[in-house]
Amino acid sequence: MAKKLFGVDLGGTTIKFAILTENGEIQQKWSIRTNILDEGSHIVPDIIESINHHLDLYKMDKDQFIGIGMGTPGTINREKGTVVGAYNLNWKKTQHVKDAIEKGTGMKFALDNDANVAGLGERWKGAGNEGDDVAFITLGTGVGGGIISNGKLVHGLGAGGEVGHMIVKPNGYLCTCGNRGCLEQYASATGVVHIAQDKAEEYEGDSRLKAMIDNGDEITSKIVFDLAKENDYLANKVVDEVAYYLGLACANLSDVLNPEYVVIGGGVSAAGDFLLKRVQANFEKFAFPTVRTSTQLKLAELGNDAGVIGAASLARQFAADNQ
Repeated sequence: MAKKLFGVDLGGTTIKFAILTENGEIQQKWSIRTNILDEGSHIVPDIIESINHHLDLYKMDKDQFIGIGMGTPGTINREKGTVVGAYNLNWKKTQHVKDAIEKGTGMKFALDNDANVAGLGERWKGAGNEGDDVAFITLGTGVGGGIISNGKLVHGLGAGGEVGHMIVKPNGYLCTCGNRGCLEQYASATGVVHIAQDKAEEYEGDSRLKAMIDNGDEITSKIVFDLAKENDYLANKVVDEVAYYLGLACANLSDVLNPEYVVIGGGVSAAGDFLLKRVQANFEKFAFPTVRTSTQLKLAELGNDAGVIGAASLARQFAADNQ
C-alpha cells in the first residue's frame, strides 16, 4: 500500500495541516487557530492532538505514513529539531519540537524555516518545475526566501536564504534587524505602505492614494496596487519603486546563483503580472548578460498550499536521507 505524508505549516494565526500522497497530491487538509498564550506552550500539544484526532477521524494508522514535515518561523536547529526566537508564536525560549511531536505521534518528524519550506513546495509542485536550482522570494508582512541549489536547500551556517535582509538601498529605511536599506523594507506589504506614505508627503498633484493618506485612511499594499491599476499617478510611482528594488534584488541573487527560476510568492505577489512585468524590466537592467537570458522570473503557483506541500517534501527527503 502506498505510504502517505503529513505536512504542517505553522503560522502566527493558523496552523495548516495536510495529508498528501508520496507524490505530493493533497488528499485532506484542515487548519486550527494558533494559540500563542502562555509563551506558546499550547502550540505543540495542539499539533499532536490535531494529527492524532484526524488519524482517528480518517481511520488511518501512523504506520501508513512516511513521516511529518513542518515549516515554522524562528531560528531552527534541524539536527536537534528545536526552534528559538519565533516571536510571532510567543516562543522566546528554545522549543524541543521534534522530540515532543515524535513522542506524541509515533512518527518521524523533520522541520525547517517556513520560507525555506514554501520554497520547497513551489520547487516540487509549483512554479519551480522540480528544477535543481530555484530561488524563492516570499513577499508578506516581511520578505523571506528559500534557495535550492543542486536540488538541496541552502542553509549555510543556519541563516542561508535570508533574502529579505539583502541591502538594496544603503542607509535606507531602518529594518527590524537593525540594519538600514534591507529589501524587506521596500518590497514587503509594510514596505509598500511606508513608501506610499513617504511619497504622498512630497507629492502635490491629484491622486486618490494621496487623498486617502492625507485623510488618515488605513492603507494596505493591496489598495496601493489596485489604485495603480486604475492609473493613479502616485500609486504607480510607489509600484515603480517597489519593482525597482525587487528587480535589483532578483538580479543580485541571480548573478550569484544563476538559478533556473526565481519564484516570487506571498501576499504582495497577488498583484500578478502587473508587478512582475515591472520587476522583470529592472531585473534585465541589472542582471549579468548571461544570467538575464537564462534565469526566468515567475509568479508562485501554489498560494497557501506551498507550506504544507513543502513540509511534506521535507518529510519525504528526511526519510530518504535516513534509510
